[in-house]
Amino acid sequence: MTPSVPHNLISPPVLLAPLAGITDLPFRTLVSRFGAGRVVSEMIASGEFLTARPGTREKAELGAGIANTSVQLAGRTPDAMAEAARMVEGMGARVIDINMGCPAKKVVGGYSGSALLRDLDHACRLIDAVVGAVTVPVTLKTRLGWDDASHNAADLAQRAEAGGIAMIVIHGRTRCQFYKGRADWAAIRRIKDAVSIPVIANGDIIDTASARTALAQSGADGVMVGRGAQGRPWVLAQIAADIYGTARPAIPKGHALVDMVAGHYEAMLDFYGPDLGLRVARKHLGWYMDVAQTDAILRKAILTAKTPAAVLSALPDALVTDVRQAA
Repeated sequence: MTPSVPHNLISPPVLLAPLAGITDLPFRTLVSRFGAGRVVSEMIASGEFLTARPGTREKAELGAGIANTSVQLAGRTPDAMAEAARMVEGMGARVIDINMGCPAKKVVGGYSGSALLRDLDHACRLIDAVVGAVTVPVTLKTRLGWDDASHNAADLAQRAEAGGIAMIVIHGRTRCQFYKGRADWAAIRRIKDAVSIPVIANGDIIDTASARTALAQSGADGVMVGRGAQGRPWVLAQIAADIYGTARPAIPKGHALVDMVAGHYEAMLDFYGPDLGLRVARKHLGWYMDVAQTDAILRKAILTAKTPAAVLSALPDALVTDVRQAA
């Protein structure tokens, strides 16, 4: 049976959620630098991973062995999930996470992600296959249920715990909600009461206030932050400091913010190459400018820049208030 998750794997118990196309290695590295109990890789489809579709294998290889990183797998067949888990463990992964919560039509249509909430027997076959294939802890991320008529996450959690799952993350929505409405943190308490393994609350947790409320309503052992970290890679460390008394992060402002964003930008260029990196980075730059309240003209100039040099030269004007005011 897979070993329990050691306390230091979720200390502080503030985790970065896996977000496709967002929580790549450069962003996870930046969030970890500020302070996060655990970061989770972008979801890796086990079938694509095993057939080595270009770019998929690299996602797992780059960052798999970093100490506070979980590598997340999704799939629909036990054999493929088990083999992918063995390969990821061989690459150095310290924790493997199983995705049974992604609501995307492409994933659900492939009988993966949250589609597994409609067939708990099959979900448990996948869990058994992964747990039996590796020696590292295996965790699970899922939702409350498929829809409001089938909140069965507590049943899945109990069966998952019996199968060796070491920790479970619950997004407080059903699959059919996607990301609409509000996460139901209180509904997570039923899952927490059903198991003895750590339960982490996820969904709409963006700052200390929402984290405190989510913990109070759910009784969870920790929180997972997703979209709240966009443009604010320090927010996990800020929540951890406020709630768990960890070291308070130095939130960059002014030219320190420019240096941080420039460093993140250059890391993305190195990771993806200059052409793809220029395009992938735009969403992150947009989120940074949202936080900095950059005016529309400067924002457009950066997001339409054709070269990295043009982006880097425009960052001080876009992100530093006194520079904008002086102009």
